[in-house]
Amino acid sequence: MDGRFITIDESYFDILKENQDFYVEFFEKSFGFELKNTQEFYYLISDETNENTSRDISIFFSILCYELDKDGKNFMDELGFSDFHIDEIVEYIKNSTWIDVVKANKQLNDSESIKRLVGSTMVKRNIAIKHSDDKYSFTKAYKLFIDFARELIKTEMNEANA
Repeated sequence: MDGRFITIDESYFDILKENQDFYVEFFEKSFGFELKNTQEFYYLISDETNENTSRDISIFFSILCYELDKDGKNFMDELGFSDFHIDEIVEYIKNSTWIDVVKANKQLNDSESIKRLVGSTMVKRNIAIKHSDDKYSFTKAYKLFIDFARELIKTEMNEANA
């Protein structure tokens, strides 16, 4: 699946849901992958990976959410229900308070890299949807990355308080 999410608005979602026991066993026995699901999407995970794209997407969403919040916007509503022009996304990332993190990340450190991350990588994985005029919306799969970032913060806070 090359990192692609199956979201609730796709026919594959219903097929997976109706035959979930079969597909859980199939992916485990055939590939050693674990089929995970939420009420809104399915995805596969594997212990054998060395890709950094998931980390980079998590950083992307962390920064975008922070900047949307700083603008007084409810980032969960914005991500769930709004369209973003690619230039708007680029400006949020490039002008972020977290510029050191942005500059250190190869997928975020310049405009073209950000455009590739959103317009190619995230679209291919069904995390973003491209609309006309270089506008994008995010599928419900963004929630996985928000939850991941939230868990990292909790872990970091627990370690700091220990």
